[in-house]
Amino acid sequence: MKSHPSAGLPHALCACLPLALCYLAACRSEPALDFGRGLDVPYVQTSPTVVHKMLELAGVHKNELVVDLGCGDGRIAVAAAAQFGARAVGYDLDPERIAEARRNAHAAGVDSRTSFVRQDLFAAPIGQANVVAFFLLPSVIERLRPRLRSELGSTTRIVSHSFPIRTWTPEKIAHSEGRTLYLYRLPQSLPPPGPLSAVPAP
Repeated sequence: MKSHPSAGLPHALCACLPLALCYLAACRSEPALDFGRGLDVPYVQTSPTVVHKMLELAGVHKNELVVDLGCGDGRIAVAAAAQFGARAVGYDLDPERIAEARRNAHAAGVDSRTSFVRQDLFAAPIGQANVVAFFLLPSVIERLRPRLRSELGSTTRIVSHSFPIRTWTPEKIAHSEGRTLYLYRLPQSLPPPGPLSAVPAP
């Protein structure tokens, strides 16, 4: 009978191996990944090319309001202001990311057209947005979906990086650097209403 390769290893070392391998994979991966501080959304950097494609797909116009949920270092909001002339607000719970986003906006010369707020994305005001952008996990999008449906207006565009909104139909799908981007517009993207319940006879 052949022994398992790890049979001679101490139990503690065997328990640590998967964590060590995951750590090494994260260190080597691009974009960078940070799950810290018990946040709902890991910090994953989006390349400038993909950011531009997201905003282009959403058809961002000058002076429109772009809301970035889970803004990280603010690159979507900064690009919306610097490249498209929009106004932009980013929301994130991580104070380090908010500070970094503000520095990036200052470096790009768009302080007056951007703001970054430390706030839970589930409580962030979105009703005035012309465009809502995010790169969120499917479970987080699922929790956010009722707010998108109830609080956004009929002209609002929603652009999601990598993950679709379940049951909704995207208006457009684009690809950039191997990433899939989904554009939604209300109410066109909403699922059709279910059949009316039969009315009982009097």
